[in-house]
Amino acid sequence: MKKFNTAGPSIAADHYMIDPLMRFDLPEIESLIDDKRYFVLHAPRQTGKTTSLLALMHHLNAKGQYRVLYANIEGAQAARSHIESGMSAITQAIARQAAYYLKDLNLQAWLEKNGGLDPNERLTALLAYWAQTTDKPVILLLDEVDALVGDTLISLLRQIRAGYAQRPYAFPQAMILCGVRDVRDYRIHTAHHEIITGGSAFNIKAVSLRLGNLTPDETQALWQQHEDATGQLIDKAIYPELWQDTTGQPWLVNALGYEVTWQDRSARNPSTPITLERYKAARERLIQSRATHLDQLTDKLKEPRVHGIVAALLEGGSVSEHFLTDDLQYVEDLGLICQRPMLTISNRIYREIIPRELTWPAQVVIAHQQPWYLNARRHLDMKKLLTAFQQFFRENSDAWLEKFDYKEAGPQLLLQAFLQRIVNGCGRINREYGLGRRRTDLFLEWPVDESLGYLGTVQRVVIELKILHQSLEATQKQGLVQTADYADRCGADESHLMIFDRHPDRSWEDRIWQHDEMVGQRVIGVWGA
Repeated sequence: MKKFNTAGPSIAADHYMIDPLMRFDLPEIESLIDDKRYFVLHAPRQTGKTTSLLALMHHLNAKGQYRVLYANIEGAQAARSHIESGMSAITQAIARQAAYYLKDLNLQAWLEKNGGLDPNERLTALLAYWAQTTDKPVILLLDEVDALVGDTLISLLRQIRAGYAQRPYAFPQAMILCGVRDVRDYRIHTAHHEIITGGSAFNIKAVSLRLGNLTPDETQALWQQHEDATGQLIDKAIYPELWQDTTGQPWLVNALGYEVTWQDRSARNPSTPITLERYKAARERLIQSRATHLDQLTDKLKEPRVHGIVAALLEGGSVSEHFLTDDLQYVEDLGLICQRPMLTISNRIYREIIPRELTWPAQVVIAHQQPWYLNARRHLDMKKLLTAFQQFFRENSDAWLEKFDYKEAGPQLLLQAFLQRIVNGCGRINREYGLGRRRTDLFLEWPVDESLGYLGTVQRVVIELKILHQSLEATQKQGLVQTADYADRCGADESHLMIFDRHPDRSWEDRIWQHDEMVGQRVIGVWGA
């Protein structure tokens, strides 16, 4: 039985999948190959690059015009700047995969005879030999190129460049370098502490292509394959949520499918329909799982080029923020943000994951006293909860904000950590933020009846967070309008506005306060911290 794939290349016999050759512009790639071009194909991790490259190899070989080989050279990463080890691993990988995919043992025989060649010439010589002794022009698809490090990566790029002029008779006619990043984003640290950019080491690149996410139709079609194969009904109301949660990121789409159809053991029976509430529960389990894909993603938050952009988004910084174009493109290439139609974190799950991961140390040490915040009707007592946060913030903010890597958004992150610890496992916190918003919007959903969950009565609360940048009067006036608008959009029963005053000369007695304001028919609690 087929399943949703969450690890490694997709296999048509085992996995639900969209035709990999439909994931990119196949006529464009074929034209580049015919024109003897060397180019880059890049995309975020677990987007389907390897699956697409393998499909391309089989497609082109079936046409019979070229001899096409896919080779994964990630194993050379361990060599780092040791060129001998690195080039040995790369050339062995190419020869081994030629034997596997093409049944061509000549490259392995050549290496056995010529393994003593200078490692800075070995790859060039191997590819030249292959191109001159095969009966068709050679096409090489190199995967995980940007996994290489230091002098090994420089040697690879320069050896490819050295043979470029001899194509197609004494070097591959065309070559695709594949990885997470475009070659221009390589920052290569040599053994002599030089920094060389990929663009300067590989200036023969004709074009850079990006493998995109699934479209809304493809996202739904992938899940529809499961319904068609098993007869298990999937609520159509899930699909708008699935798109907002993933924006078509292939791993997320598959991981949610696997979670809701297999990890939910009761749903393994095809007679059990996949409802919207089952889907939402699966989404929460996936977020809490801290799966490898999500862990790798949040690890990128430590990079300086990523930090400034994501911090501004979390804080809701000014639209006048100036970012380098290359840095914006790099962070988008990692899959963390999208730039159009506006600069924002790329999907709803990443918007959940990022603040949770950034505040994880705080969450695990905050005392979990959920029952204390529940009233007799089992509603969250938000005034009691936010009053407790004010005291917590007063006692702990100085120490905690110093620990956060993302100090710019520290107050917002600390409140999110506090709330997450209280509602974790019983309720949900949805987040909205983006550049130029000057605020963070939180939408808290709390099921009142534990037995019914979200099928029963749900308490819905909006909390808007703002940093005091202008006068308190102006900030409050603007915030009240924004809070009321957001509460109306969410259908919230209750709404609050939290204003953080970060001026160091203000006493805590001046910062901590609370009152209620009327906006139309809505009462909004206004809090200072």
